[in-house]
Amino acid sequence: MDEYIDIVTPTGEPTGKTALKSEAHKNGWYHNTIHLWLYTKKGEILLQQRSHKKSIHPLLWDVSAAGHIDAGESFTQAAIRETKEELGFALEAKDLTKIGTKLYESSYANGTIQDNEFHQVYIAELTANIEDLTPQDEEVEAIKLVTFKAFEELLANSETNNHFIPTNKSYYNFILDAIKAQLEL
Repeated sequence: MDEYIDIVTPTGEPTGKTALKSEAHKNGWYHNTIHLWLYTKKGEILLQQRSHKKSIHPLLWDVSAAGHIDAGESFTQAAIRETKEELGFALEAKDLTKIGTKLYESSYANGTIQDNEFHQVYIAELTANIEDLTPQDEEVEAIKLVTFKAFEELLANSETNNHFIPTNKSYYNFILDAIKAQLEL
């Protein structure tokens, strides 16, 4: 879907301009996205397998829910909306903990996509059973819960196991550390 998004400066400041997501990617314009990582009190993280239809990193496992922030939408509104759309899981703003902003700059498809995104990163407790979640067919191939130990093992072998995006290793470690801190482990 090609929605309108807000364009920001290379330092993340609002420009007051909006553009279609496809135009932002074609022109390398900076914009915001949300990343929401769900965890359980038992020490598990919910991973989402990207749809086979995705042009970027199809079938790799990644963030629980993510997406572009619609023009005029707040970060928390986007996190709540994307989680409901992609997983059928309802959250409220009070459920979200913002753990940081991560700049992500990368080119794909022989330079036809220039992704310059500020990931607004949140964590929240998964209070539903995984069986009660309803993954969105167009976005999500599968979902699973992995223990922190399994997460670390998969990450350690990400260059060869075709599980995580190998270049995102430091980001995934940042997520794991933040969730452990939230649970005071």
